[in-house]
Amino acid sequence: MKVPEIEIVSWGDSFATGIRLVDEQHKELIKLTNELYRACLIGVEETGPVFKEALSCTVEYVRFHFAAELEILEKVNYPDYNEHKKQHEYLIKHILAASKEFGSGKKFIPNQFVRTLKDWVFGHIAFYDKQFAVYIADQKSKGLLGDL
Repeated sequence: MKVPEIEIVSWGDSFATGIRLVDEQHKELIKLTNELYRACLIGVEETGPVFKEALSCTVEYVRFHFAAELEILEKVNYPDYNEHKKQHEYLIKHILAASKEFGSGKKFIPNQFVRTLKDWVFGHIAFYDKQFAVYIADQKSKGLLGDL
């Protein structure tokens, strides 16, 4: 079944950090979130395998992105590093628990999960990632950091 190219989230300035690597990875997270959302819309019989594959890709990419982001924050001695890391751990725990529920056949509502994921991830980007972007920009303006 062909699913229209609808989006649950799209890139906007509210997500931009000004850090090229982070912004490119955030764009990929948007793409994956939209793929998960579209997987929810294809019909009951087909949703399972398509959603499972999309969820697996999302879990792996979120882990990859968070590791890259934390590496940057560690490199720049970000003062709220530990809190940012806790936020990442919370999301990973949530995604893995949902993935396990889905894989074990427990009652799971993919569409609801995708909406929760979207709200959390992009709320995190718009708030917490913007905070470290301000810190990095400030450090650069003082000549304390070069390009990342």
